[in-house]
Amino acid sequence: MNWTKLAQEVILGKEITDEEAMQIITCDDDEILLLLQGAFTIRKHYYGKKVKLNMIINAKSGYCPEDCGYCSQSSISSAPIEKYPFLSKEEILEGAKRAFELKAGTYCIVASGRGPTNRDVHTVTEAVKEIKEMYGLKVCACLGIIKDEQASDLKEAGVDRYNHNLNTSKEHHDYITSTHTYQDRIDTVEKIKKSGISPCSGAIIGMKESKEDVISLARSLRELDADSIPVNFLHAIKGTKLEGVNELNPRYCLKVLALFRYMNPTKEIRISGGREVNLRSLQPLGLYAANSIFIGDYLTTEGQETNSDHKMLEDLGFEIELVQKQEELCL
Repeated sequence: MNWTKLAQEVILGKEITDEEAMQIITCDDDEILLLLQGAFTIRKHYYGKKVKLNMIINAKSGYCPEDCGYCSQSSISSAPIEKYPFLSKEEILEGAKRAFELKAGTYCIVASGRGPTNRDVHTVTEAVKEIKEMYGLKVCACLGIIKDEQASDLKEAGVDRYNHNLNTSKEHHDYITSTHTYQDRIDTVEKIKKSGISPCSGAIIGMKESKEDVISLARSLRELDADSIPVNFLHAIKGTKLEGVNELNPRYCLKVLALFRYMNPTKEIRISGGREVNLRSLQPLGLYAANSIFIGDYLTTEGQETNSDHKMLEDLGFEIELVQKQEELCL
C-alpha cells in the first residue's frame, strides 16, 4: 500500500474502505513509519503542527451503579480507589487554575455515575461561568446520560464540548457492560449535538475486541460526526472485570491511531488514557497521527509528569495550542 497516496486521496474526500482499514491496523511493523508519514500528511493538512492539551478533573469518584468492565469506579469493581461526592464549585475552579497554568486549552469536568442530578449540573454551570471569565479555557463536560434541559443549561453556561464515549463497537458492547445499551450512548451524543454543544466521543482499545470491532467503531464515530475523538488504550486495573488483560503493544497502538486519522481526517484525534503504559517510549510517534493529548492524571490512574509532555512536544518541533489569555501571558 502506498500510504502517502492514500492520505492524499483522503484529503481530497475519499472515505477509506473496510479492506483499506484492515490493511492499516495489520500492516507490517516495518511499514509503520511510512504509515505514520501518510497519517501526518492528513494531520498537518488540517491542524498543522499544533497540539491541543486537555486536562481532567475527577469531579465525582466512585459510587457508580454501572457495570463497565474497564472501570475502577463501577459497581462490580473491587479496586481500592478514593471515593467522594461531587466536588464544590471552588474545587472545580482550583482545578481550572492548574489547567491554565499547565497550558491546557481544554478543561474536562468528569463525574462518575449514570447521569448527573440537577444539583450537579448547577454546580458545573456556576463553575463554568467563572472559568470562562477568569481563564478563558474551553470546557468539556463528561457527566453521563443527561436530560434535554440539562444539556440546554450546560450550553447556556458556556460548556463548549460534551464527552460520551462509544468505547467499543456495537457488536462488542454487551461484553463490556449490561447496565446501559449501545443505543443509549448514541442517543446521548445525538442529544448533545441537538443542544448545540460540540460532541466528543471515542474509544477504549484493548478490551478483547477484534480488529473488525476497531474498524466498526472508527466508522461509527465518523457517522456520528464527533468533533473530538479520544482514543484510550486499556490500562487494566486490578479489581475490574478486565483485570490482567494485556493485549496491546506500542506498534499496534500506533496503527490504531493512524486508522482513526485516515478514517476521521478532519477531527481532533486525542491520545488519551493508557498512553504512558501502552505506547511507552513510542509516545512521540503517536502525535504524527493525533493532534491532541491529555496531560496530568486521569480519573483513577496517574499520568505522565506534565513537564515531560511539554518537553516531548518541544523536541518534536510541535506547538502547544493556547487559549487567548495564555497567549497574552506569553507576550
